[in-house]
Amino acid sequence: MLVELRIRNVAVIDTVALPLAAGLNVLTGETGAGKSLIVGALGMLLGERAATDRVRSGAEKATVEGVFEPGPVPGLRALLDERGLDADDDTLVLKREIGSNGRSRAWINGSPVTAAVLADVGSRLVSVLGQHDSRQLVDPEHQREVLDAFTGALEVRVRVAQAHAELGALRARERELDVRRQDAAKRADYLRFVTREIDDANPVVGEDDTLDGEIRRLSHAEELQTLTVQAAAAISGDDRAALSRLAVVRRSLAALARIDPDTARWQAGFDAAVYALDELVREFEMYAEAVEGDPSRLRVLERRREQLLTLMRKHGPTLQEVIDTGAQARAELELVDGGVLDLAAIAAARAAAEGALAEAAAELTRRRQSGAQQLAMAVTALLPDLGMPEGRLDVVLVPVEQIGASGAEQVSFVAALNAGTDARPLGRLASGGELARVMLALSTVLARLQQVPTLVFDEVDAGIGGAVAWQVGALMRRVARHHQVLAISHLAQIAARAHHHVVVRKSAVGTVTTADTMVVQDESRVVEIARMLGGDADREVSRAHARELLVRGSEDEPEPVTAPRQRRGKPV
Repeated sequence: MLVELRIRNVAVIDTVALPLAAGLNVLTGETGAGKSLIVGALGMLLGERAATDRVRSGAEKATVEGVFEPGPVPGLRALLDERGLDADDDTLVLKREIGSNGRSRAWINGSPVTAAVLADVGSRLVSVLGQHDSRQLVDPEHQREVLDAFTGALEVRVRVAQAHAELGALRARERELDVRRQDAAKRADYLRFVTREIDDANPVVGEDDTLDGEIRRLSHAEELQTLTVQAAAAISGDDRAALSRLAVVRRSLAALARIDPDTARWQAGFDAAVYALDELVREFEMYAEAVEGDPSRLRVLERRREQLLTLMRKHGPTLQEVIDTGAQARAELELVDGGVLDLAAIAAARAAAEGALAEAAAELTRRRQSGAQQLAMAVTALLPDLGMPEGRLDVVLVPVEQIGASGAEQVSFVAALNAGTDARPLGRLASGGELARVMLALSTVLARLQQVPTLVFDEVDAGIGGAVAWQVGALMRRVARHHQVLAISHLAQIAARAHHHVVVRKSAVGTVTTADTMVVQDESRVVEIARMLGGDADREVSRAHARELLVRGSEDEPEPVTAPRQRRGKPV
């Protein structure tokens, strides 16, 4: 639950620390005192987009901080772990800062997060319902979520979504394979020509470079022989050759060594050089013998090179790409011959997936059909107490042409909230106040299913009074058995039902207007209730009336016998 809400520099609020408690918390105050600012600040904390005009005039930034004791909220700890946020403590602190320059920052337990992460975490902690937020109720997707939660069908719907995704993947594979097979069939003659041409040539990667080298040697065989013979003769051919002339060096080295033994080390280098020249001469001679003109061999190699060049021009530009083209053509041809078998296998898998989807969707439909009437009856039974004596809610299942990820039907909440009117979708007939009260009735019915710890009702009492207001307060107190409830109200009948009563007051500090909050108890609460009743709070008769209302409000009423037994299921 939300333990404390701290607000600083938001609109006319300077600094407010709003303590909250378990059960029903009611926030009251004069019109314009700042109750809506507190709800707006809570919205900022929950990740709503905040404009810079929310920053108090003259301040650099507005800050909202919420201290939560979340308890066992489903999926919350996993979400925090996934985001790398500290979740070891039982306390969770959310903080949002809006600068006058438009910059926004957010933190969870001191770690910086994006507004999206703040909203994701916040949505698991607080749900705000009011005249403006009740538009969620007219969203068909939300209505489907409500019905599936009520019937405990969320797990079945997950199975439907998974079966639908699997079927979609099989259909996509089937379409893709069929298109590829048809395309390959149209190109079959060309593909066969390509594979035959490449297979007949049987190219090898690097073969073109090897051919180029051998062709160059055969084309210049005579020149290569001449050059190597000349090189060998220059080294060891006659008296003027290099090795003969090096004899002079050998004699000089011997004389040097006799005179200065330290020069003997030069002899080893000289011997190595002479040996290297001898080896080089032998290689020259062997090369000259090996290089031999062979016109017929040259013609064979040139034809092979031309064959490879033709393939590379058509399918290259490299031999590797030629080989890859051949492999791709063979694979496409296999589609022509083996694609029918593959398509048959996929078709069989698709038929099985269609059966699995139909079976899961049928189970989901049965769950929805059985729960739709029970949900409608339970909500309808509460509407007279909420000022709609002729009100009726129906949950209608509208079949769709093709089973989708959410089942075989759409869910629509239709209602006739006033005498003499036909049932229509909620978004077409209900005012903001009526929608908020229908949402309150739904929240009462779903209270045991919803696992969001804190529910905020923002002036859902608009347009009602008297006995209806008393019943609205009773419903809120009933919901507060399973949730922490924060209600913004201007009616004494609702405020008297509160377990924890906070008053918002606007005051002037010098020339600056500010808003503040105060928890009222005992006599101060009697005075506030008397003010809300419209009497003179200083008169004893007004206070006596207020005390009587508080005594009645503290008495819990039993759960209505008209509500059906709740089914087990996951929360909305």
